[in-house]
Amino acid sequence: PPVLKKFKAIEPDDPRPTPHFPGPLFPAVRRVTSLPPSSNRRASFDTDADKPSSVGDVTASNLNNIDVVNSLSDRDWMYPSFLGPHAARNRVVTVKAASRQPIRGGGERVVDRVESKVADEKQQSNTPVNKEEVKIVASQVSTTMTERSSVSSWSARRILRMKLKRYFIFSVIIFSCIYPLTYVIHLRNKVERLEVENINLRRWCSETNVGNYSNEVLQPEDDSSYKIFGNADSKTVALYTVMFTLMMPFVLYKCLDYLPQIKIISKRTKPNKEEVPLKKRIAYMVDVCFSVYPYAKLLALLFATIFLIGFGGLALYAVTDGSLTEALWLSWTFVADSGNHADSIGIGPRIVSVSISSGGMLIFAMMLGLVSDAISEKVDSLRKGKSEVIEKNHMLILGWSDKLGSLLKQLAIANKSVGGGVVVVLAERDKEEMEMEIAKLEFDFMGTSVICRSGSPLILADLKKVSVSKARAIIVLATDENADQSDARALRVVLSLTGVKEGLRGHVVVEMSDLDNEPLVKLVGGDLIETVVAHDVIGRLMIQCALQPGLAQIWEDILGFENDEFYIKRWPELDGMQFEDVLISFPDAIPCGVKVAADNGKIILNPDDSYVLKEGDGVLVIAEDDDTYSPGPLPEVRRVSFPKVPELPKYPERILFCGWRRDIHDMIMVLEAFLAPGSELWMFNEVTEKERESKLIDGGLDISGLENIKLVHREGNAVIRRHLESLPLETFDSILILADESLEDSVVHSDSRSLATLLLIRDIQASVILFFRLCKQTRLPKSSKRLPYRDTKSTSLRLAGFTHSSWIREMQQASDKSIIISEILDSRTRNLVSVSRISDYVLSNELVSMALAMVAEDKQINRVLEELFAEEGNEMCIKPAEFYLFDQEELCFYEIMIRGRQRQEIVIGYRLENSERAIINPPKKSEQRKWSLDDVFVVISSGS
Repeated sequence: PPVLKKFKAIEPDDPRPTPHFPGPLFPAVRRVTSLPPSSNRRASFDTDADKPSSVGDVTASNLNNIDVVNSLSDRDWMYPSFLGPHAARNRVVTVKAASRQPIRGGGERVVDRVESKVADEKQQSNTPVNKEEVKIVASQVSTTMTERSSVSSWSARRILRMKLKRYFIFSVIIFSCIYPLTYVIHLRNKVERLEVENINLRRWCSETNVGNYSNEVLQPEDDSSYKIFGNADSKTVALYTVMFTLMMPFVLYKCLDYLPQIKIISKRTKPNKEEVPLKKRIAYMVDVCFSVYPYAKLLALLFATIFLIGFGGLALYAVTDGSLTEALWLSWTFVADSGNHADSIGIGPRIVSVSISSGGMLIFAMMLGLVSDAISEKVDSLRKGKSEVIEKNHMLILGWSDKLGSLLKQLAIANKSVGGGVVVVLAERDKEEMEMEIAKLEFDFMGTSVICRSGSPLILADLKKVSVSKARAIIVLATDENADQSDARALRVVLSLTGVKEGLRGHVVVEMSDLDNEPLVKLVGGDLIETVVAHDVIGRLMIQCALQPGLAQIWEDILGFENDEFYIKRWPELDGMQFEDVLISFPDAIPCGVKVAADNGKIILNPDDSYVLKEGDGVLVIAEDDDTYSPGPLPEVRRVSFPKVPELPKYPERILFCGWRRDIHDMIMVLEAFLAPGSELWMFNEVTEKERESKLIDGGLDISGLENIKLVHREGNAVIRRHLESLPLETFDSILILADESLEDSVVHSDSRSLATLLLIRDIQASVILFFRLCKQTRLPKSSKRLPYRDTKSTSLRLAGFTHSSWIREMQQASDKSIIISEILDSRTRNLVSVSRISDYVLSNELVSMALAMVAEDKQINRVLEELFAEEGNEMCIKPAEFYLFDQEELCFYEIMIRGRQRQEIVIGYRLENSERAIINPPKKSEQRKWSLDDVFVVISSGS
């Protein structure tokens, strides 16, 4: 036993202080004992430990451990000190007569020797002998020796019982195998004696001419199977074989572990203690075989079936009078149908047939289990999306995000003209979960099949599972993580795609989250990669919509496949024509640019009228679908010059940003390019001013180098009314409510915050305007702290060109003299936005999905979008009708397009005074109609 920790003994009358042992439960504990210190006793025992003893070596050697026994008896109960002083009581141990029983190996003499040693020790130290102490020590030694002997004898009896049990079982098995064998041999000998008597009787009958019919009756059957084993009886050999086969498994099971030992003895080598038993090694090999080889179970079942048929046939042959082939056939019938054994006659055949039928039922159950497992595994594989997709020319989407619903909708609309297509989605989600989410869209996919597979785009095996090399285009969606993590994952996916050995047939469209990470992805993917930076696109679009109200609806119509969109196609019949003639050659489309074949396919938006199409050049148009337009004969159009109305100069503006975006520094740089000098940009969010400047500088913005705008910082929460009331909301020309960076991972929370901010701003503006009107009507002094001190000069000058446009005027009045742009992430929030009478809005995720779908259908469109969203080059604008016509003038749309070319613009649509939406690529372009100055036109302008 382990040596326990000894404590110093304290006498009851000892004047020394009691030692304290601090602990978590008691402040201190005191140990009390009635025995003298154990050090003296240990010393006395140590002095005589090495002396020889006549009791026995084992008992004498154990005397060195008496201090351990003493320590065990020395350990008394612990008394907490905070309960007060406690007087120690002497424990009187009564030694029973049973404890003095003689112990194996001279235990009684050991007790006497212990008593004599204690007495001698007391006499040497002039200490009176304490008979009680001597009695306690002697009883403890006696008890310890008794316990040890009893434990050893119990373990020996247990081992003996186990061995006897094994021998008994083995003997029963041997007896059950040998006794039937001897009995069968006895019966066989008896049959042989009867056959001899039969032969003698037949010989006697033949000699006495008893009857010729007896020869036929007593003639033994000629069985060819007797000749297989020579002179030996084949049925006897079969019986011995069956019995030997039955005995072999038991013998092998008992002797398997002894085979390595026999091998070691034969080779005279030392046994290896770490060697694994042969049974475990065989079990391990079987386990590995079943795990590695999928058809091992079927082969094992087939082998068991063949063995049962052969073994059962051999046993039937041994106990019946039929031939071996007949016995094998009967064995097969018993295995296949367990009810066939009912016709068996005799004890032996019945026992064998029942055994074979039982084995057949077991094999049939195992076969059903294997088939059931195989079917379940296959169904589970199909349910979890692990099967391979056998498709080609399909659209492949890698990843899962909130944009997937809008993306699938746009792809289905794009494939409507060809009768539908196939879209495969590979994401790290459960297949059933993905299918349920897609079913919740409640959208008619118009013949397009959506196939979901569960897997990782980073694993080549999963990419091959969705036929990545045969896909027409691959779209990599950004994840819901932060920008850097999302772009890092997109980079790893691009690396996985470039590692496909079969190569990629289509191009790859990657959705990026940060503009700074775009060059790295293009460096890895090369010309195969097309990137769409979602935040950058939405940021630039919000600024354009803030400066030109109503532009968001136009972008929705152009980017989506529901209305008109961009297409590029080559028309050989247009070679040699100038662009001014090409512009009016399509009755169902509007040409916007050309694809120059001589310049590596460069796309030129809004080219000069004198540009001549060459061989290989393509035409960029806006049309309903790629098969709904074609060039026709040139119409007769009046080319009447119109006086050019000069563009109004830019005036300073005041813009408010509510919220903080990750790419806000890029939006400031775009505003710097669009706004006039003297403009102000107010930034209202919860980020501290010092942290804002640090983030802007880290983003690459030179704050001191801004020439056109001035940054004004305000800190506060955009959903708290008193914080918003501290801002001069009535003085801003445009208010942009941004999806805050801290909530962009949660679409619902971000949209809820944007709507709350919108409603608060509108309510504050309405209160101020109402108070101002009340003061004006009652001529009360304007003592309120929030009076509309807005300088309306900039807005009136800015909208001077739109004075005749009721559309713009209604939008301004609806927002109380301010244009409010709200960034909405969820398309389902559209209805809430319309109820709140917002002036304009941007559907971020839906617009990004539209751009991804359009670039996936044609990678060249990405160049067009990049130029239209940039702050330089061509842009999409809304211009008043007075730039192109007179009031109530009757013109066709072709004539307005020609007048637009005088301003280096391409007119692509219009919105009438009383219409709710703009019309892009209007039909019946040659039809004459009257126009009003309240109408507006949508154009692509060079911006010069």
